[in-house]
Amino acid sequence: MKKEVYSEHTRNILGLQLPTDPRWVNLAEMELADILTDHAYCEQKAATTCISLIQKNPEKTLLVQQLSPIVTEEWGHFRAVLAELHKRGLTLGKQRKDVYVNRLLEFQKKGGSPTERFLDQMLIMALIEARSCERFKRLSEGMEDAYLRKFYRKFMESEAGHYTLFITLAEHYIDKKTVRARWKEWLEFEKELMNSMEVRGDRIH
Repeated sequence: MKKEVYSEHTRNILGLQLPTDPRWVNLAEMELADILTDHAYCEQKAATTCISLIQKNPEKTLLVQQLSPIVTEEWGHFRAVLAELHKRGLTLGKQRKDVYVNRLLEFQKKGGSPTERFLDQMLIMALIEARSCERFKRLSEGMEDAYLRKFYRKFMESEAGHYTLFITLAEHYIDKKTVRARWKEWLEFEKELMNSMEVRGDRIH
């Protein structure tokens, strides 16, 4: 089994406190139909979540301007993964319950102010994009199939940009110190969450 190194470079970019278990890549490669299906739905949900954020915050001009093209990009990713499934003679499976995302949603501040709720929405998206980027990096470096390594390299590069966008938007509307303090709390929570979750190859998160 190939041992992966969680570089300081990746840590500095993403801020994630716990690396993905190296076994995950091997498991994902053995369950390709499932991982592609789950990836497709992740891209679909990213697009619809951005649409929802625009609908809920129409007065935030910069957010509307910045997230509008992300909707198109994420939907393009969904279509690309769907095409990859079809090319391999595979079909899009059923959408699964996303335990990772549901657990993140539980960490949101309940009954907070509109500003606190907005901040958590931005940081959840940043965290999902950061973890997706880290996972795609793993796939782009660890899969045996050279074509799939290149395929996931493109997704890794895209998700890294999305992660920084959500942080930037949060800091545009909210004091930077407040954003950074809450982001640190999210990173600590996500570390414990990742540590508690079963290593499975049939899902991106």
